[in-house]
Amino acid sequence: MATAQPKSPPKPVEHAVKRTAQAVERQSRKVADSAADTRQAAAAIETSADLNTRLAADRNILAAERTYAAWVRTGLFALASGIGARALLHGVVPTWLVLADASMLIAFSTFCFGAAIWRHLDPGPSPPLPQIRQIPSPVLIVLNAFLALVSVAALVGIWIGAPVAAVATVVTP
Repeated sequence: MATAQPKSPPKPVEHAVKRTAQAVERQSRKVADSAADTRQAAAAIETSADLNTRLAADRNILAAERTYAAWVRTGLFALASGIGARALLHGVVPTWLVLADASMLIAFSTFCFGAAIWRHLDPGPSPPLPQIRQIPSPVLIVLNAFLALVSVAALVGIWIGAPVAAVATVVTP
């Protein structure tokens, strides 16, 4: 009673489903390839960002050292100016003005030496780890403490020491 039915041609619905499945498979391969490309690009961008961050950290260290050097240079200039002011202004302006000028310049030099250390030890937010080495803080502290002591000694010498013109007069036969 059952008779074999001849194979009928594929129905349009089945054909459409097969085409859709093939299209989905092609798109899936494209998405997978695109994901691999995106991973490679993300790795390259991350490497580039890490390099930029490290270089920025190095620039921050070098800028901090330039700032430190500027403070010390200004302090040394103020110290030399204070000592020179006493020698050059003696006899030109009243003695109290010479002492006040020299004292202010030397006090300013002491301030500069302290500000150099303060700025170096407290640069602000912590930078990323640099590749270059910083000057060790203890070395800078000892150096600036010595320079501050030199400034204080110069200040004492200006107030207690004999004027340069008087020393030149005594030494000259």
